[in-house]
Amino acid sequence: MAEARPDASPAGAGTLFAGTLFIVSTPIGNMGDFSFRAVETLASVNAVLAEDTRHSRHLLDRYEIATPLVSYHEHNEARMTPQIVARLRAGESFALITDAGTPLLSDPGARLVRAATESGLTVTPIPGASALLAALVASGIAADRFTFFGFLTRSGAERRETLGEITRLGHTAVLYESPNRLGDTLAELERLGNGERPAAVAREMTKQFEEVRRGTVAQLRAYYQETTPRGEIVLVLGGAPAVEASETVVRERVYSLRASGMSARDAAAATAAELGVSKKVAYRLAREFTAGAEHEEGAGE
Repeated sequence: MAEARPDASPAGAGTLFAGTLFIVSTPIGNMGDFSFRAVETLASVNAVLAEDTRHSRHLLDRYEIATPLVSYHEHNEARMTPQIVARLRAGESFALITDAGTPLLSDPGARLVRAATESGLTVTPIPGASALLAALVASGIAADRFTFFGFLTRSGAERRETLGEITRLGHTAVLYESPNRLGDTLAELERLGNGERPAAVAREMTKQFEEVRRGTVAQLRAYYQETTPRGEIVLVLGGAPAVEASETVVRERVYSLRASGMSARDAAAATAAELGVSKKVAYRLAREFTAGAEHEEGAGE
């Protein structure tokens, strides 16, 4: 008789023989991107959690996968998550999929993954297609560092704040956008001073009419305000050019940190990192603050 093997997870008390939650990527267009491992996983679990079960049923039928589908989406995830975690702890395994691509990237699933990990359960990714990564690597824009913003809100303070953050961002930004709003979003970015930044609009990645159009924000705005695109859109935007802060701005920041009690060395390092200026310049101004403070102290004696 085999001995029970304790769960390796630190939080795994009470989860002997617990099931696994698999996060499975599905094709975003080209069915050839569906991995053997993904097919095997979907066929082996107790149930597949899907945004739209009717849509996902076509995918499973294509590969003769008879696994039951369970509806799991943004409108029922709060109610469904505790039930799924209880079944995982009881030994069942589930696969979480989205309509297309990798779950959790602008799709439901974060709540379930967090609940599963907090319960000491195993969460295993089954990698595959992602419109985000496909567009990024085909854009010709630096991919060594990027921030993904998902879909922008249509209006309001949150949208303005996000566009402001993108405008200040010194590295690549990636976002999803609807075809009908792409021209307006590019126009907003141009009005905020981003007209000369390099950008790429990736459309229908891996599908028959895949297209990546490259240019500046201003060039792409001009094109897409005249031509409404079709299909799924990913917008990739190069980082904002570095702007050297004036010595007045650097001095004000260093003086503020020194006045709060920070040492000259630490204030200089913090200012250099924050404003992108030379540590040597920041340290000189930090010492200048010290000399000024000592002079004022001596004059008052």
